[in-house]
Amino acid sequence: MEASVERRPAQRAAAARRSSKWKRMKQQKYLYLMILPAFACTLVFSYGPMFGLYMAFISYSPGGGSFFHQFFHSKFTGWSWFDYFFTNGDFYLIMRNTLAQSLLSLLIGFPAPIVLALMINEVSRGWFKRIVQTVSYLPHFISWVIAANIIVTMLASNGAINQLLLSLHLIDKPITFLQNGHMFWGIIAVSNTWKDMGFNAIIYLAAIASINPELYEAARVDGASRWRQTWNVTLPALRPTIVILSILAVGNVLNAGFDQQYLLQNTTVLQYSDVIDTYTYRYGLQNGMFSYGAAVGLFKSVVAFVLVMLVNAWSRRVNQQSLY
Repeated sequence: MEASVERRPAQRAAAARRSSKWKRMKQQKYLYLMILPAFACTLVFSYGPMFGLYMAFISYSPGGGSFFHQFFHSKFTGWSWFDYFFTNGDFYLIMRNTLAQSLLSLLIGFPAPIVLALMINEVSRGWFKRIVQTVSYLPHFISWVIAANIIVTMLASNGAINQLLLSLHLIDKPITFLQNGHMFWGIIAVSNTWKDMGFNAIIYLAAIASINPELYEAARVDGASRWRQTWNVTLPALRPTIVILSILAVGNVLNAGFDQQYLLQNTTVLQYSDVIDTYTYRYGLQNGMFSYGAAVGLFKSVVAFVLVMLVNAWSRRVNQQSLY
């Protein structure tokens, strides 16, 4: 009897919370209606196609019948496609190229927008700051088809880079950059940094703009120079943003890209340019091994998910900051 009496206040509190939640949802019904289109698009275009992951566990080949009949009546193969990927000899080469290009791009490309944002923030002349921002943002809005043509032209034997090096007497003969496999990883890393550095700096500039000006005033009163203000005020304020973006960057470590590798690679550097995405495209679409391509893509997604979870847990424990 006493236990039932003790439960009644808790039940009434739970009922009150549910009533308050439904009342709040009713009051905000128009906001939920505004969310519906985005929710529907996410459901249709992000979660709907996930049923195709089943292709990684079957031996699918398109035939004359309907897609769904061929898809659901294909032979179930289990983990055989994954075993084939790990044991056919391509796994080491593909993972080496993917990790090398991704980590090198991360090493060069992650701090670059932070440095650019700090430099733009220090510019006092508004007109010059706007010019720098526009010039640095522009490459992001250029498609990789155009960007790759610019890079190929610049790195050609008679291109601007070789002409500059020859005029400075740093080299005796032109360098064949895009025919040298050992240089390909660096070219991809620098190209990714050049293309996305300005656009990624927008996030850090927005974070810098939200810093309380009184912190800078207090630092100046204490006699801090511009460098000390940047080190002791700006960078600590950017720390949460840097942590979140670093977690997302680690999750994309196997996503070395497709467009830049596919457009810049050639047969002479294929041993250094072939990454998971180009490998999946070549076997999955060009060779018609759809199930194998789906298995390789699923492997990449699972590894990325695990990396995000691990780095997020580590960041939450060490820095008390995380995605969730």
